[in-house]
Amino acid sequence: MKELIGTGVALITPFDDEGAIDFEALAQLVNFQIEQGINYLVVLGTTAESVTLSKSEKQAVLEAVVRTNSGRVPIVLGVGGNDTRSVLAQLKQVNPAEITAILSVSPMYNKPSQGGLIAHFTAVAKESPVPVILYNVPGRTASNMLPDTVLKLAQTPNIIGIKEASGELAQAMEIMRSAPEGFLVISGDDLIALPMTMMGGHGVISVIGQAYPAEFSRMIQAGLDGNSEVAKKIHYELMPIIDMIFQQGNPSGIKALLHKMNLCKNSLRLPLVPVDQSLQQQIEAFVNR
Repeated sequence: MKELIGTGVALITPFDDEGAIDFEALAQLVNFQIEQGINYLVVLGTTAESVTLSKSEKQAVLEAVVRTNSGRVPIVLGVGGNDTRSVLAQLKQVNPAEITAILSVSPMYNKPSQGGLIAHFTAVAKESPVPVILYNVPGRTASNMLPDTVLKLAQTPNIIGIKEASGELAQAMEIMRSAPEGFLVISGDDLIALPMTMMGGHGVISVIGQAYPAEFSRMIQAGLDGNSEVAKKIHYELMPIIDMIFQQGNPSGIKALLHKMNLCKNSLRLPLVPVDQSLQQQIEAFVNR
């Protein structure tokens, strides 16, 4: 799917000072991404604190993003979990007229075997009314989807790619080396998004891109075009802030940055808390540089 090559942004869910969803800030954020040139939006993923949102809140967030987007860029919807039956039930609610693809994370906590992952995602692919992007993030799920597993799933109808966030460039390259034509290998790690892209990947689903959508999109496009000089310059300029926003967890870091940029309140839902004062000052110093 060519429309999902480039820079996708994993949207946060802005909250007000009382912890309710801030829909005005959400609309502002969506418009900022699109106007600054991102290629697609990812809604209700990990960065959105989706595990702390109720079913009705998730629906309200999705409706708000769809309404604000107004068809300008594709929308990828996070639909995943560690109960396959529950995930399949959620998929029945996906509207193909609004959603280009789903991003489905590996089941967390119950640590399925590689065979379990294949069975889970085969069922997801069969049920989903839109194409499926796998999401491998072992740092959160405690279960690494190995390259052989990904390559087997890449042969499954309706599975079109993977967001690879193991942080292991060698693992990503093993997938890219053997993946079938058209299978998307998307970085889920901002720091190695450019190396992955230049080694044959198809871009990124980014966190830092939410604060610097124009710059990050330009970097990824330069990488796709083979323009290493332009791409490297932007990469090294953004490296310090990429490191900062993940030091005390995601989305705590990106919300601190977006708050400094007047794009949202610095408000999270427990058990997440804002970054400490020292890191906040470092982030502010980078913005003010």
